[in-house]
Amino acid sequence: MDVEILSRLQFAFTITFHYIYPPLSIGISLAMIIMEGMYLKTRDILWEKLTKFWLKVFAMTFALGVATGIPMMFSLGTNWSRYSRFVSDVSGSLLGAEGMFAFLVEAGFLGILLFGWNKVSPKVHFMSTILVSVGAHFSAIWIVSFNSWMQTPAGHKITTLADGTVVAQVVNWWKVFLSPSNLSHLTHVILGCWMAGAFLIISVAAYYMSKGRHHKFAIRSMKVGLVLAMTTAILQLVSADHLARKVATYNPEKFAAFEGVYKTEPYTPAYAFGWVDAKNEKVYGLSVPGLLSWMTYRDPSVPVPGLDQFPKENWSKVPVVFQMYHLMILMWAAMTAAAFIGGYYWWKKRWNIKPIFLKFMMWSVAFPQIANIAGWYSSCIGRQPWTVYKLLKTSEAFSPVISAGQVLGSLIMFVVMYLLFFVLFLVLLNRKIKAGPADHEQLPYRDIYRES
Repeated sequence: MDVEILSRLQFAFTITFHYIYPPLSIGISLAMIIMEGMYLKTRDILWEKLTKFWLKVFAMTFALGVATGIPMMFSLGTNWSRYSRFVSDVSGSLLGAEGMFAFLVEAGFLGILLFGWNKVSPKVHFMSTILVSVGAHFSAIWIVSFNSWMQTPAGHKITTLADGTVVAQVVNWWKVFLSPSNLSHLTHVILGCWMAGAFLIISVAAYYMSKGRHHKFAIRSMKVGLVLAMTTAILQLVSADHLARKVATYNPEKFAAFEGVYKTEPYTPAYAFGWVDAKNEKVYGLSVPGLLSWMTYRDPSVPVPGLDQFPKENWSKVPVVFQMYHLMILMWAAMTAAAFIGGYYWWKKRWNIKPIFLKFMMWSVAFPQIANIAGWYSSCIGRQPWTVYKLLKTSEAFSPVISAGQVLGSLIMFVVMYLLFFVLFLVLLNRKIKAGPADHEQLPYRDIYRES
């Protein structure tokens, strides 16, 4: 394999393992705001137990998110130097903002969140929980903004420097930040993060229910997880519809790859599932005629532009993109089913959930992770052959001075290192879950504050 393919494989591997942790930390941080807020309102010790338990899980996901994310930044300089040079003005402003408005807030208040129990007032500690969550969300905002600019570039001009290097320079920062697809991408990603946190909570609660342990803790956790899951499942459907129509407008060849549309024709069908025959440029599977046209244009007779409208050299790997995109949709359906099964039992006020449903809810922790990764894959592979859409091709973006052997060696190193991180995370998480919440933990806020 050549340097380009190996560099793409390395970045795909590292981002796949990195993206396990930030969505969890973002989703759990939102749940902790609910839990600690309810504790402050009710002074119910059970809410305190929930907050402390999930705080420890949050700390693990946050630490591993940082540890697995830093090497990716270096890889942009080592493996993708021409890309880094081209986008440096844009990436510097957006990722620099991440350092100022995300990591600075998180670092400033994370210590209070983790170690401030019994040391600061209740309101100060709760405020630190909120600010750490805000910082985690801001981190996603700036990264997604940069990625969205790569999909729909705006607010820049192409300039040739004195040494002949062609770069994209920012001329309007707000247009860069608010690129045509950014708010749609951002909403979709944040909701995916909330779902990741919600289904981890649901999974752990279902595990305790199946084992007959920590019953009150499990029910309370389940309720928090279900509120987030049911809400985000519905919002994600609306978000997905809006984002898909944005992609159809600004990245039509990618949208055609998503849906397997080779030929432009009226009453374009949408496939629930299927397989792609790339050689004969056909898709076989369960489809509904006119549905894709209606979802895209709200008119079933309007044809969706197919790949036949674009040069073949600008087609992505349609079979891979099609399957990743539909895998993401399938996982959303599975998450929605798990959420509303739990919602049904809550509505009936019956928590003796059938074992088969508990097993399904336990396994649901994997659904948002698969959906998030499949979404990134379909988006980034679907953008090929462009790294920056219509501005920079991937074949022009990788570093010209590194060898295939160097990239392969570093890829092997990353595989070993990231797998060790992942195993460590699973071992620590499993140990924490089996230990369960502390039944005799001291209240987080002492009466000294009332006395003073």
